[in-house]
Amino acid sequence: MSTFDLVVIGSGPSGRRAAIQAAKLGRSVLVIERHAKVGGVSVHTGTIPSKTMRETVLNLSGWRERGFYGRAYRVKQDISAADIQSRMEMTLEHEVDVLEHQFARNGVRTLRGAASFRSAHEIAVALPDGEERIVTGHHVLIAVGTHPFRPDYVPFNGENVFDSDEIVAIPKLPRSLAVIGAGVIGVEYATIFSALEVQVTLIEPRSSFLDFIDKELMEEFVHELRDRNVALRLGAEVSKIDFDGQGRPVCHLATGRDVTSEVLLFAAGRMGATEGLNLEAAGLSSDHRGRLAVDGKTLQTAVPHIYAAGDVIGFPSLASTSMEQGRLAACHAFGLQPPPPPEYFPYGIYSVPEISTVGMSEEEVRKRAIPYECGVARFRETSRGHIMGLQTGMMKMIFSKKTRRLLGVHIIGEGATELVHIGQAVLNLKGTIDYFMDNTFNYPTLAEAYKIAALDAWNRAFAPVAAPPPEAPAVQGASAA
Repeated sequence: MSTFDLVVIGSGPSGRRAAIQAAKLGRSVLVIERHAKVGGVSVHTGTIPSKTMRETVLNLSGWRERGFYGRAYRVKQDISAADIQSRMEMTLEHEVDVLEHQFARNGVRTLRGAASFRSAHEIAVALPDGEERIVTGHHVLIAVGTHPFRPDYVPFNGENVFDSDEIVAIPKLPRSLAVIGAGVIGVEYATIFSALEVQVTLIEPRSSFLDFIDKELMEEFVHELRDRNVALRLGAEVSKIDFDGQGRPVCHLATGRDVTSEVLLFAAGRMGATEGLNLEAAGLSSDHRGRLAVDGKTLQTAVPHIYAAGDVIGFPSLASTSMEQGRLAACHAFGLQPPPPPEYFPYGIYSVPEISTVGMSEEEVRKRAIPYECGVARFRETSRGHIMGLQTGMMKMIFSKKTRRLLGVHIIGEGATELVHIGQAVLNLKGTIDYFMDNTFNYPTLAEAYKIAALDAWNRAFAPVAAPPPEAPAVQGASAA
């Protein structure tokens, strides 16, 4: 079979969700994947490996138990790269197995090879054995994802200078690590290695980082990083990278400082993996970062029957949103009009500590001149936090003083990426502070922080003015002074 209702190029989150959705609608689907196994960057070098590394590090290092047993506590004294790799391999094998089973169960065909357009409907696939196969798609979804940006001035060598895809396979844990780029990926890896007691220096040319996160949360985050001796070099552009006499990478900063470390990670940006697709033959072109422009509602490119989804279209570049984009593209292609996506979706940053946010930040609320009030809960105020030994972590909620509606939820600390979904639901359902005031939460849980933060905001802005106490009745027989 060489003609399909839908041909999907790439099997990452958006590609696999689109393929399965189209198959559920009774369409013939082919997924083209150039790597040996399905799953894309998300499964093999990105989302799943990095989060598996994080979980392994937190478990083996005893990070979560140090509130009770002290900073010197360890589950395993000598943690090696092999410890991390073994758990990662088990996890990735399971992910691939589940995905292959989903494809088989839904009748989705797969083909290994590198795809390139011959025309707007015809795609040539270069097979591993050197042969070429031509397939035709009535509809096509480009879901090729991204790869790390690798500038010429960085001496990548696969030994002690890595990009963000290579670092998951690091052969030996270093004593020191320099990270160039304080975006989401750079911050995640910097804090994961810091939890292993690796001396980390985070280098960022801008004077601030993660600017889309509420500033109060970022102040808390930066305080925790400094408390763990993570060195922040903000407003410091790298002018040159070379090696010292011991072969260690040295970053020379424009500020005049040098940063020497055993290992260097470059994590400053990613590029759409569209090179080699021969987009011109399909009537398409990418921007300077290899990304494709699409209609925000339908995911259609400039050629209506060709769709694109996932990281290759840019913001927000989250696995969660990529999955929904793939599903929506498949629905639109075959005449099913799903409801518009919710207004708010959560961000999750799997740093240590993790950060998650949904809705407007306090800075955004101020720009819109909305009268508001904030409520804050510290995890150490909750009984569950006591049980877990948490010393840090907080939740911040923002409410409109005029409508009482929830405007934003911002969380830093253990379980942040799970907890945020309660706020997401209330936010998209246009709920108010009354939901948190009137409803009961399981006890003891970290979710109790929602009620604590809501009560904090209510006491500041919504509590009724207390009536003055009644006058004491006159005492009979009392003589005048």
